[in-house]
Amino acid sequence: MEHQASEDIVISSDKSLLDLDRIHAVLASAYWCKGIPREVVERAIQGSLCFGVYKAGAQIGFARVITDHATFAYLADVFIVEEEKQRGYGKALIAHVTEALGRLRLRRTLLATADAHGLYRQYGFSPLEKPDNFMEINVKNIYEQGKAGTS
Repeated sequence: MEHQASEDIVISSDKSLLDLDRIHAVLASAYWCKGIPREVVERAIQGSLCFGVYKAGAQIGFARVITDHATFAYLADVFIVEEEKQRGYGKALIAHVTEALGRLRLRRTLLATADAHGLYRQYGFSPLEKPDNFMEINVKNIYEQGKAGTS
């Protein structure tokens, strides 16, 4: 699925267009998955619905959705590269993703963010209604474990 989000950018779910080097470079430095190995990024992309944001043919953004395509989705790994932030591209990406997920008629879509609550609120996300119903296994610094000198 391809969408001309503006005269500047195209958003596409065609995985063959993804720039894996760029995606890995951004994610490996992101607060939520610092140090993530490239092979983990590749596996995650293979098992997910992905959206790339392209400006003049170069990838400038990304979002990954883990979903069963029937009842549930988790929005993850959303980014716009630093030099293209504050130009509305993040809003265009989230609008496109939420529209695509809306067509699936899912019961629940989740995400976690440390700093973009205002962006996601604009597209229907809200704090958990019953946060006590949710639990997690959170392996901190998993990508740093087992590296030379860190065991």
